[in-house]
Amino acid sequence: MTKQTFFSFFLFLVGITCSAQDFVHPGVLHNRDDMERIYQSVIDKKEPAYSSFLLLEEHPCAQADYELKGPFQVISRDGEFRNTKSAMEADFSAAYLNTLMWICTRNEAHARKALDILNTYADTLTKIPETNDAPLLAGLEGFKIIYSIEALKYTYDGATEEKLSPVSKMLEEIFLPVMENFYARPPYTNGNWGPIVTKAYMGAAIWFNNREMYNKALDFYLHARDNGTIANYVDGETGQIQESGRDQSHCMLGIGAMATVCELAHKQGDDLYAALDNRLMKAYEYVAAYNLGHDVPFRQWTDITGKYNNWQVISPQARGRYMPVFEIAYNHYVNRQGMQMPYTKQVLDKIRPEGYDRDQPGFGALLFNQ
Repeated sequence: MTKQTFFSFFLFLVGITCSAQDFVHPGVLHNRDDMERIYQSVIDKKEPAYSSFLLLEEHPCAQADYELKGPFQVISRDGEFRNTKSAMEADFSAAYLNTLMWICTRNEAHARKALDILNTYADTLTKIPETNDAPLLAGLEGFKIIYSIEALKYTYDGATEEKLSPVSKMLEEIFLPVMENFYARPPYTNGNWGPIVTKAYMGAAIWFNNREMYNKALDFYLHARDNGTIANYVDGETGQIQESGRDQSHCMLGIGAMATVCELAHKQGDDLYAALDNRLMKAYEYVAAYNLGHDVPFRQWTDITGKYNNWQVISPQARGRYMPVFEIAYNHYVNRQGMQMPYTKQVLDKIRPEGYDRDQPGFGALLFNQ
């Protein structure tokens, strides 16, 4: 049995259908039909998508005249170059949000702005130092870059090979090594880190048409020895999160990143959403219920690293402070699959339309509403 055949057999055993097809283009989260739907919902002012678009349209980083705060030769979230954090995050958000504005409006000024930001960084950036937070930087900002170039390549005539090649080189030589180093290390982080890295790594696999990388991302999500897998991050009985005793913001960060990984795989024909009896749906309902004010079961968690075992009660920190991560999962489980997510629906009734928080795709009523 070849390695590929064995891996496909493993996916079958855990309830995942693995696609043997080529990668689907254009886009990583959105294919051509999705982009047309998004555009048409804006033209038709269809709710709740249009209200979500209005939040996008007014965001400072979504403007075609956005002024770069960088670029920088070295970027970091912590350590010696931590002063670059807020500026480079805003710049990469501007590339992503201008790409979304291009999809929504077909105003070429937004496509030009997104491409200009990415090329300016590609011409300048030399390093992401291996600080503690380097994997988070590579995952969070790398995903914005990948989404943008994937969408622009297949929708904008100005996204030529000459323009895209330097950005690819930046991803390959500066971002990907940080992600590979994260995968190679023994587990050492809370669970939100794993899917944050994996969503960018899987996106890069699609961009580079690299099936080995893609399978590595699937493998990590399903059964790596890390807190950031579906089996180790979410309790199968209750939906409790490995970080439930930490705070609610990191729980939402983690499940949002997991949903993004699942959506990437869904676009390639692989159903990670269904893994372990739709366990991610249980996580969403658990997090939603608690943040709505309900009591939920809680047990002290024995995590993979052995470092995060001291949380004896569920944390009320940031309770009721919702991140824009709920539409993406609700869209799949309810709109596509016809399942029920009553607590998640109550959250959406409170917060819709979703906006943007920098670390997630955001704008869920616009981007993930079928």
